[in-house]
Amino acid sequence: MDLFGDPNVWLPFTFAALMGVSILIYVVLDGFDLGVGLLMPLSEDDEKDRLVASIGPFWDANETWLVLAIGLLLVAFPVAHGVILTALYLPVAVMLVGLILRGVSFEFRAKAPITQKPFWNAAFFTGSLMASMSQGFMLGMYVMGLTWTLPHVIFAMLTAVFLTVGYSCIGAAWLIAKTDGRLQEKAVGWTKGGIWGLLLGIAAISLATPYVSPRIFDKWFGFPELLYLAPLPILSAGLLAFLWWKLKRLPMEGDRFAWTPFAAIMGLFTLSFGGMAYSFYPYVVPEKLTIYEAASAPESLIIILAGTVFVLPAILAYTALSYVIFRGKATELRYD
Repeated sequence: MDLFGDPNVWLPFTFAALMGVSILIYVVLDGFDLGVGLLMPLSEDDEKDRLVASIGPFWDANETWLVLAIGLLLVAFPVAHGVILTALYLPVAVMLVGLILRGVSFEFRAKAPITQKPFWNAAFFTGSLMASMSQGFMLGMYVMGLTWTLPHVIFAMLTAVFLTVGYSCIGAAWLIAKTDGRLQEKAVGWTKGGIWGLLLGIAAISLATPYVSPRIFDKWFGFPELLYLAPLPILSAGLLAFLWWKLKRLPMEGDRFAWTPFAAIMGLFTLSFGGMAYSFYPYVVPEKLTIYEAASAPESLIIILAGTVFVLPAILAYTALSYVIFRGKATELRYD
């Protein structure tokens, strides 16, 4: 296959890569702010404002990556968009309701009378839970080939729980970097607890993926294909060991290396996503539709690519700018 000479080949591959990167960035960035929302019930009343303040400047920009990923799926792979969204209509609807509830409660909790604040705190947690559980459910159903059978639904429910715990883990790691004092110490403990859910989720996906189809099984255990995949579990094990070792030494004097747990978990998400991309390529709908079969006409993709060349750097720029401007520790949340 001529990957770089034939536009019928390199254009679908390029858009699949762009879509994959957008999904990965969304999972990492919106994953941590969903995770912070999931930790609301574990925090004291005087700590909840700092949790919200730690994600306040970022959560809107983080969700842009989800819009970009779905937009790329629609315009570059319209047939796959129809198949995937039709199969996942219910969990997508739950996710959207959860994201809307999060946005509404985020604003109302700070502006409503003080007596109503607990209600909006609970709504913020509920929206975070709905969004994370639905995303985990969609992940499980996608791995299982988007077919609604009882075993597949049970597996998807398990991945929903594991991804939710994984989000809470990366959210807690974010709080280690963005807070200090007693709240930072609690965040270290939350991250330690979340590691187990993250590990179980990675293990569940890893055990199920090669048995989805003989093709994927051969990519995992055939030779020399086995050598291509081998670095991923080795690096993942190393990151998990490093993460646990670092958490046992935090917080450190002078708040040194407070970002390392977040960076390590981000690396774990990236390696796990890389393993899935390797396993399912070239299919965009597992074992049914490849990126080349589902792609729009090359003439359309060229036009879309020209627009993406301008849009993607802009999104990257304002995302990076927000993290630079609002770097440092989260302080008291104020609207006056």
